[in-house]
Formats: sequence, structure tokens, C-alpha cells
Amino acid sequence: MRCSFRPFLGLSLVLALAGCGGDTEAPTQNQTAAAPAGVIAVSPAQEKKLGLEWAVAEKADKAPIASLPATIAPPPNARVAVTATYPGIIRRIFVAEGDPVRAGQLLATVASTDILSHSSDLTRAEARLRVARASASRLAQLSREGVIAGARADEAQAQLRQAQADVTEQRRLLAMSGASGRDGTYRLTAPIGGRVSKVAAETGDRVDPMQAPFIVDSASRYEVRAQLPERLIGSVRPGMTVQVADGVGGQVTSVGNTIDPETRSALLKARVPAAPGIVSGGATNVALYGPAPENAVTIPDAAVTNLDGKDIVFVEAKGGVRAQDVSKGNTIDGRTLILSGLKPGEKVIARGTSELKSLALAQ
Repeated sequence: MRCSFRPFLGLSLVLALAGCGGDTEAPTQNQTAAAPAGVIAVSPAQEKKLGLEWAVAEKADKAPIASLPATIAPPPNARVAVTATYPGIIRRIFVAEGDPVRAGQLLATVASTDILSHSSDLTRAEARLRVARASASRLAQLSREGVIAGARADEAQAQLRQAQADVTEQRRLLAMSGASGRDGTYRLTAPIGGRVSKVAAETGDRVDPMQAPFIVDSASRYEVRAQLPERLIGSVRPGMTVQVADGVGGQVTSVGNTIDPETRSALLKARVPAAPGIVSGGATNVALYGPAPENAVTIPDAAVTNLDGKDIVFVEAKGGVRAQDVSKGNTIDGRTLILSGLKPGEKVIARGTSELKSLALAQ
């Protein structure tokens, strides 16, 4: 058998389709003739030999706009500083930076002379309360029997209420700090569930009021911040969908209305939930999406190629495949938006387009 080769066809493609020197099934003249005009006849054996892979056009519910470098940060009110209530010495630390914590979990114990002082004040206030209670009870009885004037009983009741208020206040002060009057220590606890992002003290260090030995970041949500190019400011608005690494989705919360004169961009902020790989201070890429045009679909970006200056895809046709002109939009995360030329559910070649392109040029 003598083979005739077209100059622009690669040897491997000819061997695959013409069967020259190989065992691949080649289309017969009848099969080729039976294919409609514009259809490239491809048998199952040839499809396997060329490594062709199919994909299905999916209806697009959102349209990719851009992919931007971004940083991850805790949103406002999601970062809480744990401050020392009283001056003292850290006796023990129970967490390290990066540890997850739940609300109310113990972070450290602090020894403080103020706690001993409050404990002593509470003991004295409780003693005065017992005396005031006994006195008020006795004078109330004497007043009912007419032995003393009612005013003296009323005065004793006022002193009892004052003693009760003193005890309540001393107990509140100790309870607020999780204090233990027995050993003069109080507790620093996590005010929210999340992750310890900073530990600024060590065992034995002195801490003072308003100093923050610990910072806890909420682990339920994060904020993504990116610089939005000036050309995109008008097309991106709050409520649009975003997607970060590993498919984590969120929403745009704000777009700055001031353009940086150096970068010609505005600050974009988006809210995303906590997920593996979402770490405060980390770098990522954020993909922006807007509403998709009607009848738009998405396909793998490898399915789109260029033929005679036009964007095309190879779609399934009776007896093989055919080149279909399409109008494409942006590509993000390996998917290309097709604005027209394809319908949802149509099958396209996602791998092997270069070989089919050579065949289309040969027709």
C-alpha cells in the first residue's frame, strides 16, 4: 500500500488516521462520503488513538470577571484582644499561637495582689452583712412588739441593704476576672471561639491592666482584600460572588470609591467562611463573578481553539465532529464562558483539538 502525505499534516496524525504502517482502524471511503459536509469523520478507534476527550457544555449561572491576587484577614469585630484585668505575674500559659480555642477556654492564670485584696474585702463585707442581717432581724422584732420606734428598725434595714450591696459588688469584681481568692490568681479566658493569632507574653512575665497578652481571631469567617483595577470598578459591586483557593465561595462586601494614584486601583473587600487553607495573613487569588448573560455556557478552556482567525470548538456531530464558531468571554479556574454558539448539554472536544484543527485545515 502506498501512502500520500499532505505537507502540513504531522506523521503521527497521518499514521493515526490513514492507518499507514499501523493497526489503527481507518475510515473507509464509504464512511468518509457518508459524513455530512463540514463534519470530520472520526471512528471510535481513531478517537482513542488520538486521545480525544469530551466535555459537556454547562449552563452558566455566573460569569467570570477577573482573578486578582489577594490577602486574607479577619473581618472587623472578629479580632479580640484579651487584656489583663489586674496587674500581676503570669503563672501559667495554656495555649500557643495558632491553637484553636472555644469561647470561655482558659488561656492563662495570673497571680495578683489585687485579687488577694479583693478577697479580703469580700470577707469583711460578708462579715458586716451577717451582723447587719442579725441586727435588722432583732430590731424588726422589737419594733413589732412596740419596744423600740419603727425608725430604728427602718435604719437597720437600710444598713442591711448597704451590706448586701457591698458583698454583691465584691463578688462581681472577683467573678469578672475569674479570680480565686484562695491563691490570689485570676483567669484569662477566650472571649470568642476562634484561633489564637498572637501570644505576647511568657510564663513569669508581668502584665498590667489594658495590656493584651493574647489576641484571638474568629474562626467562622474571614475577609479577603484585593486591589481592583480601575477598568473593573464600574462592573464590580457588593453582593457579587467571589471564589478563593480550594473552591471556597463568598461575597463582595465593599468596593472602594477612592483610586490609588500609583496603582490605579481601589480596595475590594469580600467575606468568606472559614475553611481549610483559609489562614489570616495568608496570600491567595480571588476570582470575581457577575451575573451570566442569558444562554451562556461554560466549557473547559482547552476546548476553545482558533481557526482562520475565529474562536471555535469541535462539537459532536453525526459521524464525527464539526468546527463550531463561538463567542467567548473570560476564563477563570480552567473554565471559559461561551456567550454564543453553544447550548447547554452539547458535547465538545476538551482534549485533542490540535489534531482536529489540522484535519479541518486539510479539508
